[in-house]
Parts: sequence; structure tokens; C-alpha cells
Amino acid sequence: MAAEARGGVALVTGAARRIGATVARALHRRGLSVAVHYRTSRDDARSLSRALDRERPGAAATFGCDLLDRGAPERLVSDVVSRFGALDVLVNNASSFYPTPIDTTTEAEWDDVVGTNLKAPFFVTRAAARFLAAGRGSVVNLADIHGRNPVAGYPVYCSAKAGLIMLTRALALELGPEVRVNAVAPGIALWPENDCDAHTQARAVERVPLRRAGSAEEVADAVTWLALDAPYTTGEVLAVDGGRGIGTIEP
Repeated sequence: MAAEARGGVALVTGAARRIGATVARALHRRGLSVAVHYRTSRDDARSLSRALDRERPGAAATFGCDLLDRGAPERLVSDVVSRFGALDVLVNNASSFYPTPIDTTTEAEWDDVVGTNLKAPFFVTRAAARFLAAGRGSVVNLADIHGRNPVAGYPVYCSAKAGLIMLTRALALELGPEVRVNAVAPGIALWPENDCDAHTQARAVERVPLRRAGSAEEVADAVTWLALDAPYTTGEVLAVDGGRGIGTIEP
């Protein structure tokens, strides 16, 4: 891929922590410079950027903004290109995730969850498209297996991820042949930081054919493959779920 051949530049949204940070490290290991986007986790983002910069000076920088602010996607992409001179890989990872019970969810919560998981990827990709096209680059969206099979208590999140899956396929049509657009749909990769006790984890793993949880590194490997090593793959949604998506997914 052209991005890898000349080093390349990757923008990872929501890259300060968890899967986003792991993806940023994986792309950096492949020789790309990495733009680490964050919304609120400034200290974590700066710590990650400093660590990457120590390994290869000048190959990482942080960019803070709320992607739902008007004009923020365009400003973010412009700032990244001004800093690094190009943009070859975009990873839309930033996501709000929390329960949205049908009887108590507010419009503000709807706007936040749908906004971060569906609206922001569309507008960041649109802002980045001409730069990605210049280097025949790629987009990888972080979807979710629950975008195909919903889980109880999260109707807004599941609907937003379902929209992101369709957006992935639609943008592959819109942006080809210059830009490839794919998605990774993780299953159990990192446990939620709250409301997920040992019993709940054990019950979830029992429903995975491989009988184990996945890891952020395994998700990052899939993202990296789609971004750099799959030149004839576009519009694809790759499940990294240990087989949990086979059949019906129970809560």
C-alpha cells in the first residue's frame, strides 16, 4: 500500500485509551506517523504520544476536540495534514457506550451515542476523503457485533453501530476506487470499565465458541490488516469475536 511504502500518516479518533490506543501503537509499529485524537482524555493522549515519539521522534502528535462540535471534523483533519503533510489511514474509533433504556433515554443521550458512533465517522471521513484519495489510502471503522445482533438495554448504541456498518459499505461505493473503506466488529475485547462483574464475564465467555475473551491487540491486528495489507478488500465488516456472532447473540 502507498501509505506503508512511504511511512504514511494515520489519524485514530478516540486514541487516548483502550482499543484506540492499542490501534495507534500497532500502526506506529508498522512505520506510520500517528495523530492521536482525544476528547476528554488529554493526559492519556499526551502520555501515549510521548511514548510513541520516544520510539521515533516526530512520529506522533495529539489533537483534542469534540467531534460533535460544528466544524470540528474539518478542523481536525486540517490540523493533522498541516502537522504531518498527508493523511493515508483514518481509523474511526471514538465512541460513546452506555445503556440507553427505552423508557429513560434522553434526547441528549441519543445525540451523543448516535453522534459519536455514526455522525462523526461520516463527517470525519468526508473531511479526510480528498487527502486519503491522494495516497490511495483507507478508512477502518470500529463497529460492533451488536450492530448486527442487538443486546438488551442498549438500543441506541446497537442502532448506531448498525448504521455504521451500512455507512461502511455505502462509503466504500462512494469513495472507491481511490479509497478503501472497511470495518472491524469486535466481540469481547476489553470488558466495560463498570457494571461487568466476574459472573457476567463468565456467562459472556460461555457463549463464545472459542471459549475466551479477545484482546485489544487482536482487534488492532485486524484494523492494521484492513488498513495496510488488504488492497482488494473494501466494504467488508470483519468480525473479531471468537465466533460469537454465529447464530443469535444473547445478552
